[in-house]
Amino acid sequence: MKVAFIGLGNMGAPMAANLAAAGHAVAGFDVSGVVPTGVTAAPTAAQAIVGAEVIVTMLPNGEILLNTYGLLLPDIPSGTILLDCSTVAVFDALRAAKMAVDAGCDALDAPVSGGTSGAAAATLTFMVGGDARAVAQVDPLLRGMGQRVVHCGGNGAGQAAKLCNNMLLGISMIGVCEAFVLAHALGLDWHKFYDVASTSSGACWSMTTYCPAPGIGPATPADRDYQPGFAAELMLKDLLLARQAALALGVASPLGEKATQLYDALVAQGGRGKDFSAMLPYLLQIARGV
Repeated sequence: MKVAFIGLGNMGAPMAANLAAAGHAVAGFDVSGVVPTGVTAAPTAAQAIVGAEVIVTMLPNGEILLNTYGLLLPDIPSGTILLDCSTVAVFDALRAAKMAVDAGCDALDAPVSGGTSGAAAATLTFMVGGDARAVAQVDPLLRGMGQRVVHCGGNGAGQAAKLCNNMLLGISMIGVCEAFVLAHALGLDWHKFYDVASTSSGACWSMTTYCPAPGIGPATPADRDYQPGFAAELMLKDLLLARQAALALGVASPLGEKATQLYDALVAQGGRGKDFSAMLPYLLQIARGV
């Protein structure tokens, strides 16, 4: 397929490269001017989309997404599929979809899970919202960038799934980190605690697959001085989006609210640029009164 890829940052660049490696003709644009191997560099976003059957966007936030659609849609032929892989507010995803549909295009929101390592290895999970026919059309592209595709429902459903999942992930990571801090205070060997918790009722992804304690379990960012992975500031972004949705809908989310406060504090106090599992050393510092 002929693909335009707008937004070639830490996630977008390897995703676009994987599409090119899978045999698709990919023209890419990023404000940095840098494009990965195999992707044809376009000097502007408007030039990148010329002739594209599918336009993929991976952008930092909803405002930039809406501005990008506003600039490009007048020049996009009807029938083109706009596949947005950014993580944005559900309400922004719905607005973007309406803009696309009003212009005669198909719109899909398809945020991802798996982080930069998943993007590089083409093992991402895509949570997709939009028309089933359009999802089927882009399935070869999604399979070229990931290993699991879940059609969650209509427009906005992909973003809803992503925000709910990441709110749960942020909460569970804090719980795992608190448990390690308490184990430490009680004099319990972390390896022994892991052996118990990873195989009993405390088991969860944050414990068994992405353990925040260095040298324990499978290799994780904790073993690389908490280099991301999934950065703490990105977790904070997702928690803030989930909080925005909860407040707008009047949904009680006390643990989500507390998780947002803790990640806000982590990012403000040296956690920016660290993995979100760096919540563990942050809580250890609090416990020690540092």
